[in-house]
Parts: sequence; structure tokens; C-alpha cells
Amino acid sequence: MSLLEFFRPQKKTTASLAKERLQIIVAERRSHDDPAPDYLPQLKDDILKVIAKYVDVDPNMVDLSFEHKDDDISVLELNVKLPEDH
Repeated sequence: MSLLEFFRPQKKTTASLAKERLQIIVAERRSHDDPAPDYLPQLKDDILKVIAKYVDVDPNMVDLSFEHKDDDISVLELNVKLPEDH
């Protein structure tokens, strides 16, 4: 790493920003006792917007679920059926 790279901030990619946002959401939700997250519909819409930049996806073909497995483990599962290329 050069000295200039140390002082110049790196531009974050959209993937890393999305990952950080998901980590914040999950961490915030872990601090509450409510097992039913109310942000999933908005999160699903946001994810659909990102996917739509790259491929045409039917919103009905996207399934997003959130599951508490333990006190300290939560799982966010995203299943997307992508269209076949012809």
C-alpha cells in the first residue's frame, strides 16, 4: 500500500454497501425481542430493484425469509428464480 492510498478513501462497491446495510439491519433486529421483522417487505423491494438492474425478474419469483435459530443466530434467506436465457 502506498502512502497516497492510505490517505485516499477507497470507493465502496454497491455489493459492500448492501452487505453493510444488511449487517446493520440484522444487528438492530437482534437487539429486539420481536421475532417477526417488519422490514422484510421493504428489504425485498430494495433487493428486487438491485436485481432488476441486471436481469428481468418477476417479483413473485423472489422469496425472502428471516429465521431466528438461536439467541445469537439469525438467518436471512433469499431465493430468486432467474429467467432462462433463450
